[in-house]
Amino acid sequence: GRINASNPCSEYMFLDDTACNLASTNLLKYLDDSGQFSIDEFTHVNRLMTIALEISVLMAQFPSREIARLSYRYRTTGLGYANLGTLLMVLGIPYDSPKGTAIAGALTAMMTATAYATSAEVAAELGAFPGYEKNKEAMLRVIRNHRRAAHHAPEAEYEGLTIHPTPIDPMQCPQPMLEAARSEWDRALALGEKHGYRN
Repeated sequence: GRINASNPCSEYMFLDDTACNLASTNLLKYLDDSGQFSIDEFTHVNRLMTIALEISVLMAQFPSREIARLSYRYRTTGLGYANLGTLLMVLGIPYDSPKGTAIAGALTAMMTATAYATSAEVAAELGAFPGYEKNKEAMLRVIRNHRRAAHHAPEAEYEGLTIHPTPIDPMQCPQPMLEAARSEWDRALALGEKHGYRN
């Protein structure tokens, strides 16, 4: 459908008369005293939040019948994080540096891919969202393009884009974060191709 407007914060673009249940996590919670970021804990909380958000679609109260109907049809959810700037400051990395950008890209890629992989696991049990089949090819194309950005693919490999994303720079990104981002997108695509997505 045509996108006419965004939600008030403009991070979310979708169809009219829909809602998106959102959750956010504090990145500093995953940084230990030695300055190591716990990828396993961050991935775990994103899995839990994705499941909680899926449940919240069933439990939410919506302001109109149409918003409720479309929210159940598309089961839109969203994850976010807070304190990226603080995390980078604590690590001594300039916010707008190539390394800061690479870390932000890897964290965002991990979070998003984990959400989609978890959504595909839920779809294996409960089925994909009711509007999935109509949107399957477009959605899988988006997932493949996200995976390509995590793997720093050449521009020619992207599907259907006129503006290409800035991929994660493997020379600037800490290796464990880069590997986690790539493996999570591999998982998100493989599971989605098999089961579809719940959200």
